[in-house]
Amino acid sequence: MDRLLFGDNQFFGVNHMSEEKARAQAMRFQDLDAVMAVLDAAYDEGIHTFMCTTHERVAEIVEVVRSQPERYAGFTFYPCMPYAHKYANAVTDYGMLGALRRFLPDDGLVATAFKGGRAVARKDVESMITMLIDAEMSMFRGVPTPVVFLQNVVVDLLLGLGFDEAFAVFAHHVRDKYGAEPGYITMNLVPLLDVLDRVGIENPIVCSNMNKLEFRMSGGADGYRAVLEERQFRAIAMSVFASGALSPQEAFGWVAEFPAIESVVFGASTAAHIHSTREIADQVWPRAAVPGRS
Repeated sequence: MDRLLFGDNQFFGVNHMSEEKARAQAMRFQDLDAVMAVLDAAYDEGIHTFMCTTHERVAEIVEVVRSQPERYAGFTFYPCMPYAHKYANAVTDYGMLGALRRFLPDDGLVATAFKGGRAVARKDVESMITMLIDAEMSMFRGVPTPVVFLQNVVVDLLLGLGFDEAFAVFAHHVRDKYGAEPGYITMNLVPLLDVLDRVGIENPIVCSNMNKLEFRMSGGADGYRAVLEERQFRAIAMSVFASGALSPQEAFGWVAEFPAIESVVFGASTAAHIHSTREIADQVWPRAAVPGRS
């Protein structure tokens, strides 16, 4: 994985500290050209991995990248699914079954799966999970997707329900059908690692909040420090700036204390911000080998 991954929160009006800023960003990035200008700036800084949701507008970005292979040589997508708001809105508009019919590719199969409540009664959910993955991945045809993530809204729900097998279903499907590595985004890092161990997912890719201020770090810093020092997994840190409360120097200085953190995902709205972030990361977060880790 690349050390710096570029996220998409700023494009779709997500800001954990300021609703006003989130609204302003959402308005600014209604225009695809504005989005591509920022992605071009990241690409030109050597940041070639875009860790993105499966928001409908991401399909437009994929189309631009797919249509200009020379301009975007080496550009890589890390899809993160599902985009929860998309499904929530569809359930509101069409109902639960109508929403599934809207997103799944084969209406006849959906009807069969739900006939007589069989999907619930028999817990026959594996086919439903794989169909939903395929529906979400359809927009990424023709572009590299070496890692595919399950979003924290689903990961943490599955953890709470104790539906551990779903993590293995996800892993097997993205490996077998897409030749990709499964990734998991979570707000509950330590419990998730325990579950992934139990279902046999070795050295998993896990993205979680990690920062000096313990911002949105469920369970506190001690648990995170312990797993970063002792457990075998490929860590991606998000929210390293604690939603703007930390400077890049402070944020990457803290990250540098943990060689097990392989990558940091961050968002930015301007070329200048991207450039300064990349420069500071290069200065204060030198690459270090971690014994026993791949």
